[in-house]
Amino acid sequence: MSGVTPRTDKTSEPLTNVRRFDLQRLQALVYKESLQALRDPSTLLIAFVLPVVLLLLFAYAVSLDAKHVRIGVVMESEGAAAHALAAAFSATDYLDAHFVHDRREVADMLVSGELRGYVVIPQDFEQRLTLMGSEPLVQIITDGSYPNTANYVENYSRGVVQSWRSGLDVGAPPQAVILEPRYWFNPELESRRALVPGAIAIVMTIIGTMLTALVVAREWERGTMEAVLSTPASVAEILIGKLLPYFVLGMLSTLGATALAVFIFDVPLCGSLAALLLLSAVFMVPALGQGLLISSLARNQFLAAQIALFTGFLPAFMLSGFLYEIDAMPVWIRAITLLVPARYFVDSLKTVFLAGDIWAVFLPNLAAMAAIGIVFFMLAKRVTHKNLE
Repeated sequence: MSGVTPRTDKTSEPLTNVRRFDLQRLQALVYKESLQALRDPSTLLIAFVLPVVLLLLFAYAVSLDAKHVRIGVVMESEGAAAHALAAAFSATDYLDAHFVHDRREVADMLVSGELRGYVVIPQDFEQRLTLMGSEPLVQIITDGSYPNTANYVENYSRGVVQSWRSGLDVGAPPQAVILEPRYWFNPELESRRALVPGAIAIVMTIIGTMLTALVVAREWERGTMEAVLSTPASVAEILIGKLLPYFVLGMLSTLGATALAVFIFDVPLCGSLAALLLLSAVFMVPALGQGLLISSLARNQFLAAQIALFTGFLPAFMLSGFLYEIDAMPVWIRAITLLVPARYFVDSLKTVFLAGDIWAVFLPNLAAMAAIGIVFFMLAKRVTHKNLE
């Protein structure tokens, strides 16, 4: 008697293993990750307290403005012209003049760092005035250990002397053309207005890259990541579910930092808030992707923090144009900056704050940040597998 072997449909088996993108599973993952973030005090401190501290530091402690620079004025001459020139030095807000009668008094102060330079009005100052420029009127000595400040002291001291000297020529004909310099986008030349927008980019880098790398690496250490990988959720759902809460934290931190910049630090927002949020949202893509990639490769909090510091925070701080002009860097360093997402974000933030909505600047920067972010996410998805090997 021959039995009948039941027919099996082998073509239907692979269909049961296909994991389609499920919004309900994604919603559950986002809810779980949001609860974890809200219950973690360190996450909230990094997202909301650290931005305030950094902005305060960059707004008040870090300044590139050269005002009230301490210099000495040595009055070896007691003539009326010497006193008039000394009054010209004391009248400016850019120099804080300290008056003495012996250059030995200020020499020690220059060595100790109390002064950044000094100007000597010599004993024969009145005689030099009558020689019509055959000899220098004064001697200017600066502290070369601070090159930028030394150049500023020299140039501004020359300007004070020249302005005062030109005022003595009463009989000179009036100038046909008077030049008045005008500075666009930052008329007052306040460094705070350029530093605070850049500081927002540093804050976003910390939240996006370092916070994500630390949080996900901590899950690998605690073993909770294995539990998530054992669920029916796909790799894409797991990655998106983990990053969406931190994306929201980053956007909220951006709004808070913007409010501080505008209402507390008096930085004008010439562009629109919508453009600012769009730029911030696109920048969060490479920031989060880099943090996720770091945590996937280094499943240890300490190692993840070190990698995030050297590949995220330091490049954003040094190579983004935040403090140092990119055009002044060597060619090979400028080539490296093309791979730093913060370079494009800092440029866009300064534009939207100080100039307005200049889409000719925004669109190339948005495209570059999105391209770098897509590369990071593709690499992170590639190294994250649904197994525990």
